[in-house]
Amino acid sequence: MLWRVRATLPDRPGTLAVIAAECGAAGVNILGLQVFPGVDAVTDELVVRTPEGWTLARLTALLEQAGGTDVVGTPCTEAALVDQPARYVQAARAVIARPSRFPEVVAQLFDAEPGDTTAGDVMEMTVGDVQVQVGRHAPFTATEHARGAAMADLVSDVLARTPTVLGSGSRRLGGGATPAYEVVGRTVRASVQGVVVGAAAVRPAAPDGEPGVHPVDLEVDPVWQRRGIGTRLLADVARLAAGEGAHDIVLATRADNQAVLPLVLAAGLRGRIRMSGDVLTVRIPVRELRPLPRA
Repeated sequence: MLWRVRATLPDRPGTLAVIAAECGAAGVNILGLQVFPGVDAVTDELVVRTPEGWTLARLTALLEQAGGTDVVGTPCTEAALVDQPARYVQAARAVIARPSRFPEVVAQLFDAEPGDTTAGDVMEMTVGDVQVQVGRHAPFTATEHARGAAMADLVSDVLARTPTVLGSGSRRLGGGATPAYEVVGRTVRASVQGVVVGAAAVRPAAPDGEPGVHPVDLEVDPVWQRRGIGTRLLADVARLAAGEGAHDIVLATRADNQAVLPLVLAAGLRGRIRMSGDVLTVRIPVRELRPLPRA
């Protein structure tokens, strides 16, 4: 079985030799190694193949016996053996080609793990006024934080040079039609010639959730997407929520939804995008926004 495992080791000669000797004696084959240097200690990431029947607890005990601390591991596939510099080049090419994929690409690049990562570590990167967060159980190293910041700067540069990727809320639609927007209760609707093509609704705060934080549902008919409607709906529903007394709004969607980053940027809102497993959440502060007037 293949495992990707990280361990912190003292920064002194011979520590890796001890790890290699212990693994060799136990029949554990080290297939890959990546070193993240620190000041007084280093973090080593190993890809290892263990004998049949080994558990993470047994592998952890082996590395701790060899002098490792803060051991964190997870099963992996042979994809973990891909050359690391090649992975970063591929990731850079992906975000240059489509900057909207940044949250998804960076989560894959840093092996953000499925499931709840609230007890793990979070890395934050800034693109424009939007903060993108990825979380995992294994702590992020200083080297990875620097790499993440560089990737975010790359996306910011690409977006600055190609502003059209953000869309335009003033764009006229096919046939000369322009959407009309109206507030119905706690919902903002977009209609074209009397037909609703998109809507954004503010839902009540969860009884067991954080006070003042309201979930928002936003949907645009696929035929009418990429025409600025979602951008306008998000901006309006944020102001609507502010008028309802909300402090923040939260949207949840699939982790591979590539529309989220351009949507928040185009709406001119500050936000925090977080990746956790298969879920992407966006949290936007709204308390300082001017409330949306009602008809």
